[in-house]
Amino acid sequence: MGFRLFIFDLDGVIYRGEEAMPYAAETVHRLRQQGKMVRFLTNNSALTREAYVRRLTGMGIPCEEEDFMTSAYATALYLQSQGASAKRVFIVGEEGIHEELRRIGMQVVTDPEEEGADYVVAGIDRDFTYDKLRRAHYAIQHGALFIATNRDATYPAAGGRIVPGGGAIVAAIQTCTGVEPLVIGKPNTYSMELLLRRCGVSADEAVLVGDRLDTDVLVGKRAGLHTVLVLTGVTDAEALRSAPAEMLPERVIHNLAEL
Repeated sequence: MGFRLFIFDLDGVIYRGEEAMPYAAETVHRLRQQGKMVRFLTNNSALTREAYVRRLTGMGIPCEEEDFMTSAYATALYLQSQGASAKRVFIVGEEGIHEELRRIGMQVVTDPEEEGADYVVAGIDRDFTYDKLRRAHYAIQHGALFIATNRDATYPAAGGRIVPGGGAIVAAIQTCTGVEPLVIGKPNTYSMELLLRRCGVSADEAVLVGDRLDTDVLVGKRAGLHTVLVLTGVTDAEALRSAPAEMLPERVIHNLAEL
């Protein structure tokens, strides 16, 4: 079968922190030369799409904003589809969420007790504090809808480190409120389906390349894509051996040169 679209996760696949992964630029260039579409799908909500363009271009992978579907962007598109533009939102997160929600016209509030909030949107926040947790708790207890960009417990950083992800912050908010969030990012298929529609490609013509079983591989299988796991990020061979069948990829590679 001829694959038309290759979708790559970012953290642990294309780079770790500021370090490009071996063969990432060469692999993307080769696929593009072959006439394949290449897109990037990430649960990391920290950066704007513009920042991702700069990062990948600096790594020798020229890109445009439309090449990226981030969990922050998918969250904004979801809220827009629900008529939430111009509504008030309290954000536990970084610039990626702030920028995407501002772009659709949402009113970002800093103190739900004074300003009120219709939504609480949470993702990775490396400046997370007890005060942010308290404000999110107040907003949700007073009727704000709780939305998580993703539930990734960890993500791969530079130097081979694994560090806490947005899911740890989401879990803190869920624990104190007792409210389960609506999760937009992987393994929810919402962002994947948006990407497929925008590319005009059916699921069986697309390949997802990721490093996580519980998000990348699982969302790919749920959406009907072909799945490739690369062992340069979170998942190692031991985790793969003990994985449930629903999370097993079609193919496992050690690095992108094997793609």
